Amino acid sequence: MKILFVAAEGAPFSKTGGLGDVIGALPKSLVKDGHQVSVILPYYDLTDAKFRDQVEDLFSFEVSVGWRRQFVGVKRIVLNDVNFYFIDNQHYFFRGHVYGDFDDGERFAYFQLAAVELMERIDFIPDVLHAHDYHTAMIPFLVKEKYRWIQAYNNIKTVLTIHNLEFQGQFSDGMLWELFGVGYERYADGTLRWNDCLNWMKAGILYADRVTTVSPSYANEIRTAEFGCGLDQVLRMESGKLVGIVNGIDTDIYNPETDKLLAHHFSKDDLSGKLENKRALQERVGLPVRDDVPLVGIVSRLTRQKGFDLVVEELHNLLQEDVQIVLLGTGDPAFEQSFAWFGHAYPEKISANILFDVTLAQEIYAASDIFLMPSRFEPCGLSQMMAMRYGTLPLVHEVGGLRDTVEPYNVYTGQGTGFSFNNFSGYWLTWTFKEALNIYAHDKETWHSLQMQAMERDFSWDTASKAYSDLYQSLY
Repeated sequence: MKILFVAAEGAPFSKTGGLGDVIGALPKSLVKDGHQVSVILPYYDLTDAKFRDQVEDLFSFEVSVGWRRQFVGVKRIVLNDVNFYFIDNQHYFFRGHVYGDFDDGERFAYFQLAAVELMERIDFIPDVLHAHDYHTAMIPFLVKEKYRWIQAYNNIKTVLTIHNLEFQGQFSDGMLWELFGVGYERYADGTLRWNDCLNWMKAGILYADRVTTVSPSYANEIRTAEFGCGLDQVLRMESGKLVGIVNGIDTDIYNPETDKLLAHHFSKDDLSGKLENKRALQERVGLPVRDDVPLVGIVSRLTRQKGFDLVVEELHNLLQEDVQIVLLGTGDPAFEQSFAWFGHAYPEKISANILFDVTLAQEIYAASDIFLMPSRFEPCGLSQMMAMRYGTLPLVHEVGGLRDTVEPYNVYTGQGTGFSFNNFSGYWLTWTFKEALNIYAHDKETWHSLQMQAMERDFSWDTASKAYSDLYQSLY
């Protein structure tokens, strides 16, 4: 099948989070399954800095953004047999970052219009057009309403994946005419309207042939008022076309036997390299070099969503135990300051690294004994899968993708790949934390068995892409 992905970011060209990882890994996995796959991305200055010499300039055209005509440069690079096409417009995309500008609505309206018009020009009319998150959620509407006069587009099936429902693209209704150049009919009849705004995500949910999200549990959660971010009613109404597929991780990159960023390699049959990495990390971040102390890793955005209010609340208690914590991440200034303070107050026990460093992140995944990820909500989450791949046992809140990927330790059967708590509270976080430390200190055999089970789990994209292949086939 011919499959076209359209997204606001994609690794290795541009990446701010899990969406970028998916766009980097899923297309190459689908190509292995025999599909023809292309991807359309914005051409950011970040992309230009790294790939300027490798991209080929194809041609340019203009697209109408409301009453204005805007330049569209088209570039291409082929990577792992996937055609990546880039939409180049320096005014919109040379901003030093991917998101967060006052005119994001205009930037991504332009991008969606350019992407839809590009399909015809590169002669790649897909069987399935797969849009991702709100930045491209208007595309199913545009294909079915604005561009339906293009005959070649009439048979295209559309899929929308929701990576994070929190961000929905809510704008004034004037945007329909001023940017998209369409009438108000679908706003007036309520189709595109939500809370008296134009809501791109709602448009995508209603117009796409299938809506997927990045784990089965999250697909159930977003139909409830607690997790539905105000769109739960729409999602319940459309639940017949909603499906949850767990993301994979790129097991070629995240491989303890070959990872280029690690000084010491290891495998499930020989964990001695893991201990070497632990010693090296303790030394690097200035913690006492000790083999017997459990090392807890955190690699994350420091936000409420990730549950760091609980961690900060309980940290005094947690640090009374014989434990070391290495944290890496940036985010909410209040959390950054709290962790920095704890780093000064307990220099023997916690190292707070308020930055982002890819190498240090890998070292933490590989060297830690426990990986702490107590998210309030988590559509899928990749960190827990990466941790397990490196024999580091995740400690998570049982929600969304964390519930679907981490099997909590069962004291009776000995089964499990990590630890989890169900009730989102400081008490249960601390209780679970102490349980994990207790097993680490007093039952080495069980600990080793859990590590083996974690490292044996298959989180490769091959499994996930099979589920997407089946979904695409089901549309025909």
